[in-house]
Order: sequence, then C-alpha cells, then structure tokens
Amino acid sequence: MAGRRSGAVRGAAAGLLAAVLALGGCSAPAPVGPASGEIQSLLDRHARALLDRDEAGYLAALDPALVPAARTEFDRLAKVPLGGWTYRVTDVDRAGEGRVTARAELGYRIKGYDSGPATTERVLDLAERDGRWYVTGDRAAEGAPQQLWQQGEVTSVTGRRSLVLGVGQSQERLREIAAAADRAVPAVGDAWHGNWAGRVVVLVPGSIEAMGRLLGGPAASYRGIAAVTTGRTGGGPHAPADRVIVNPDAYAVLGAFGRQLVLTHETTHVATRVQTTKATPVWLSEGFADWVAYRGTERTAAQAAPELRRAVLAGDLPAELPVDEAFSFGGDAEALAQAYEGGWLACELIAGRWGEEKLTDFYRAVGAHPGRDGAVEKALRDVLDTTPEEFTADWRAYLGERLA
Repeated sequence: MAGRRSGAVRGAAAGLLAAVLALGGCSAPAPVGPASGEIQSLLDRHARALLDRDEAGYLAALDPALVPAARTEFDRLAKVPLGGWTYRVTDVDRAGEGRVTARAELGYRIKGYDSGPATTERVLDLAERDGRWYVTGDRAAEGAPQQLWQQGEVTSVTGRRSLVLGVGQSQERLREIAAAADRAVPAVGDAWHGNWAGRVVVLVPGSIEAMGRLLGGPAASYRGIAAVTTGRTGGGPHAPADRVIVNPDAYAVLGAFGRQLVLTHETTHVATRVQTTKATPVWLSEGFADWVAYRGTERTAAQAAPELRRAVLAGDLPAELPVDEAFSFGGDAEALAQAYEGGWLACELIAGRWGEEKLTDFYRAVGAHPGRDGAVEKALRDVLDTTPEEFTADWRAYLGERLA
C-alpha cells in the first residue's frame, strides 16, 4: 500500500533575511539577524561533522541545552550507514532581538541504497551569543514525520538486496523481514523492467503508534495495514527516496505467505515510483503492486479477492473501476478490500488478454501523461486499442467469470 504521505513540503526559495530599517534621524540600517547564507553555512558545517563522525564539530553549532539530546542522536545515527546529510534553508524569520527561526529541508541518503535523498522539513530556532549564532531548537515542521532514530536505539540488518532498520525489534525479527525483502526484489525485477535501484530500505518501528509518527499521521489510520511505502509520486528520477514502513502489530499476525505478499507489494511501489505520477489512478498503482505480488503464486481469484467475490455472488457487481477515495486509510475495511481486489483484477485482465509487457507499457503510458484528465483514456487507446467504456465492460465481465 503506497503511503498517502506526499513527502516533505518545500518552502520558499532561499533568500537574504530582510533588514529592518530604522527610519529616523541619520541612523544607519541595523541588521537584525543573520542572512540565510550564514545559517546555511552553519548547517553545512553541522552536517559535514555528522558524516565525518566528528562529535565535537557536530555539537559546536548547538546551544549547550541541546547537547545531551544531540549527542544521543549522534550515537544512534552511527548505526545508519549514511551516504549524505544536507540542509537547505528555505526561509528565515526574525523571532526577536538576537533570535531567528529558519525552515530547512533535511535530506539524507543511505549509502548503497538511495540514488536520491529521503527528505523532511525542519524548523530551527537560532540565537546570537557573543557574536556567534547557535541552534537552540530543532523540530519537525507541522505535519512532517519523525525519524526512526528519534524513537530509540537503532538495530540494523543488512540483507543481500535490503537494509532493515528497527527500533525495539529483535535481530531475529529483522533478519526474517530482510529475508522476505531479499526475495521480493528479484520478484519485482522479473515483472518490472524499469530503472530502479534494485534494493529496498525497510523501517520497523516499535509499535503502530510509532509507525504513525514516522508517517506524520494518526496511528489509527494504519491499524490493520501491514506496511506502507513513503515517497512522492511524480518526482521523476530525482524524487526523494522511498522507505517501506512495517506495522509491527499487523505484520506479526500474518503467515509466511502474507508477509511475503506485503513486502513484494511494497517493493513494487519502490520500483515503479518514478513512473507513478499524479496522472496514475490509485486502482492502477495498487492493482499493479498486487498483480506483481500474486504473480507466480498459485492463489486463485476466489482466494485473493474474497470480499469482491462476496459482492459479485450477491449480485452487487461494481459499476466502475475503484475511485481513488475508495483506497483511503481508516475507512470501511470491506470497501477498502474490494477496491484493492478490483484494481488487482483489472491489472490481471490486461496481463492475461494483452500480455504482461502491455500491462507495464500501459502503466508507463498513464504515468507519462501531463495530468489525470485523459491519461487512462489515452493509454487505453494507444497501448490497448480500447476505450474506457469497453474496458470497464470487459472488467465487469471478467469479475463475473473469475469470481462467480
């Protein structure tokens, strides 16, 4: 299931902090705080010290009151194989005499796994003392997620094609997840011949509440959801890095098949992210991920789509393909299941009637459209030589054939 979180919100372009002019007499303009470039330089040194594992340099930019918490974070980040850590100042506001508040985009890369950074937005408070500026506060921007290392000591397991980072999890549990992720990557690569890293990073928090904080949303929204994938759709080749986030409670109750299905589904989202844009309907992105996950298994349509089958047997055949809203978290569980099952069967119909290559061509063609309007219609015509009306009719007939 792709996370609905859209990633860190980018602020305004960086610029100089406006000077407040003292309009009176012959007084000269008085600067009220540092320019954003000065703050940027301070944060650049802070980031470089972290990557160099220079604790003294890392703490030098901070107010003494922040040092204990910062030292703890510095130690926890030693367990994360960082390949990059950067700040980009996006806005600076005066907060009082000798104080400013800055907004910055934090981007970090995991060495060997991320082609681009994972990003989030931070709010930084700074104060001037004895001619030097210090960071006095560092917090997530409103709506921005917490980071895993802020939740506790990080344990890492490196698989052949995966990196699993956990808090409050045993090595045994993380190794089991890494093994499933290692199997998922080649399964996805066999179905999707796209340009992607061929590796996946999985985060395993200690609870569903902690999962909610990693996603910047209420935990109740993810109850019963075994995993989600973060990332921004439509970002092209430079889109922020994805993370698969496991719900430890829901994942634990699944059997071996279910756990593998979940991680293959989420890995598909990682692989297809660049081609998944605002033009892509959710039924296609989620249906395709399920199609890849079920591909090569012996599960029947009745086994894989029980909720939709019940509706079909009751004479309640869907009139149209699932709308985006049907995939919302926290809604009716039965309707959500039917939406996923309907999207999967639509993709299975395309793969079975037109071929697997045509299915992936269709996915790319939809995502390449400049906007949602007309995207599916054009791809249906250009790739499958059909119309929305014909395809919907074929899909409804296919549901009846497979689920009756």
